[in-house]
Amino acid sequence: MKTDVKMPADYIAPLTINGLHGRVMHVPASKKTTTREILLLYGHHSALERMFGIVQNLTDYGAVTMPDLPGFGGMDSFYTIGQQPNLDAMADYLATFIKLRYKNRPITIGGMSYGFIIATRMLQKYPEIAKQVTMLISMVGFLHHDAFLFPAKTQFVYRNAARFCSGALTSTIVRYTALQPAILKTIYRLQANSHPKMRGASAEELNKRLDFEVFLWHANDVRTYMYTSAALLTIDITDTKVDLPVIHVAVDADQYFDNRHVVEHLRQVFTGVTICKAHMENHAPTVISDAKEAESFIPKELRKLLSVKPKALK
Repeated sequence: MKTDVKMPADYIAPLTINGLHGRVMHVPASKKTTTREILLLYGHHSALERMFGIVQNLTDYGAVTMPDLPGFGGMDSFYTIGQQPNLDAMADYLATFIKLRYKNRPITIGGMSYGFIIATRMLQKYPEIAKQVTMLISMVGFLHHDAFLFPAKTQFVYRNAARFCSGALTSTIVRYTALQPAILKTIYRLQANSHPKMRGASAEELNKRLDFEVFLWHANDVRTYMYTSAALLTIDITDTKVDLPVIHVAVDADQYFDNRHVVEHLRQVFTGVTICKAHMENHAPTVISDAKEAESFIPKELRKLLSVKPKALK
């Protein structure tokens, strides 16, 4: 792994697609002999900076490109162009990015959680793109709301609260009240011993995590976040096949998903499922994880598969 690590900003450039302005990160492969092109998609509560530790691990196996998603990471939301941020709109956006960035070149796609859902829906809608995908990776991804570990009553409350907060007025109120830095930090501090994102952190690290959580909440468009949160709690995209196998990174201690159900749903859609276990204590690395801390999120089994030169397209 590289030791001369630069900062995320050194690899970020502006991105404009269909009138939406955001950013894209591109980090070259650490080995000149590597030809693999990896398209990485971040998850629901994320930004380019949060994924940098994972990106650094993946560059051992290819060049990594990661675009913002509309309404996330500071990118304009679909609402700014009069559209809803539904899954089909996200899939169309991703297909456009791939066509512009990669043309017909072979690519490896890795999607983290919500990012994997977008990638799957895109492949369902655009089967011609599936033909240029040499490897598809689910990083704690899922396809059906039944995979959530939350009790039905809890899901009901979360779903309806998110729907209520996804209005133009209510989302603005949330943004300028509940998401104020002092309030956010107080809420997280009160849960510091039990919250999976905060527990086990030293005082210094806790402050860093709190600062980054504030950054994430403010970088993500609140209305988009709430709309997509409600959608995820009702999602089911298991009815359309994708002519590709998938490699699934599973975390046994995942606090959000039942891996048994996740795999069942993956098998309904894809031609095959290979499971790689990531030995971690949470759904994903911490929001401030560096390359070393994010290392376990790319299991040895996946590293072996990524080390194999991708097959040429037919």
